[in-house]
Amino acid sequence: MAFQPVDPKVEACGPAPDQGWLCSTVYDLTDSKDWAEFANRFAAPLRIALILLGAYIVVRIGHRLIRRVVRRMESGDTERIETFRRRTGLALLDASDQMPTARRIQRAQTIGAVLRSIVSFVVWVIALLMCLGELGIEIAPVIAGAGVLGVALAFGAQTIVRDFLTGLFMLLEDQYGVGDVIDSGLAIGTVEAVSLRTTRLRDFDGVVWHVPNGEIKRVGNQSQQWARALVDVPVAYQTDISTATDVIKRVADELASDPDYGDLMLDAPEVWGVEELTGDRLVIRLAARTKPREQARVARELRARIKTALDEAGIEVPKP
Repeated sequence: MAFQPVDPKVEACGPAPDQGWLCSTVYDLTDSKDWAEFANRFAAPLRIALILLGAYIVVRIGHRLIRRVVRRMESGDTERIETFRRRTGLALLDASDQMPTARRIQRAQTIGAVLRSIVSFVVWVIALLMCLGELGIEIAPVIAGAGVLGVALAFGAQTIVRDFLTGLFMLLEDQYGVGDVIDSGLAIGTVEAVSLRTTRLRDFDGVVWHVPNGEIKRVGNQSQQWARALVDVPVAYQTDISTATDVIKRVADELASDPDYGDLMLDAPEVWGVEELTGDRLVIRLAARTKPREQARVARELRARIKTALDEAGIEVPKP
């Protein structure tokens, strides 16, 4: 049987279907078996380096795009964001000009930090798995082990995971933000800070409450978009209802025309009528739609002016 010489390229780089690009290219350029074998030794490290470099570039590009969106949300330049939000229905992109600046900035920064972390985690995990494959390590057992470890950590830190998930959805759904007055079920007060794990409230006595987001089962937001000042005016039972209503309506209209208070009221005040009827009194309810967090100020001024007007009109207020 005649001896068939081995192709130096095959000897250096292996059979044609399995030849690496680097080894084959170096052999074609240098026509040297030694240089091809040398290049073949560094093929895997070079591919790993390229994978890591590609992951770094993807992460940097992703972070840059996220920062651009965050800057738009912070500055209130929302024309494009609002268009995309209306088409997709994503509340996390709501950057309305009605949103207070501090709230908008903190919400945008928090969402940006979450998105950057997600992008970094996903890209680097994929890059790590690809590197392990280049080293000849079976990826399937690694993924299975990571899944078991993730389940164990989830069981061991259920409270923290619940706090983070709840905080994330609170931000995405824009349930409340910095400056809002809310009833969290555990405390009522003004929101001073919102993070993924806790919400910090300051109640009307000045006490600061740190409420874990996972403990908040329902939220009553008293200052989102608009508020309503409700004033119940008690008068004596024998008072003529139409006369008392006219006096209350006149005072409310005068307040709406006042330059110091008119800007705080979004609509003309309305007298809803008799709210309560007992043996010694009538209670007439006045309602005024106001800007967020201004309802208490408007209600206090209305009570003071209505009291003066009732005295001037000779309308008796029931005595206990």
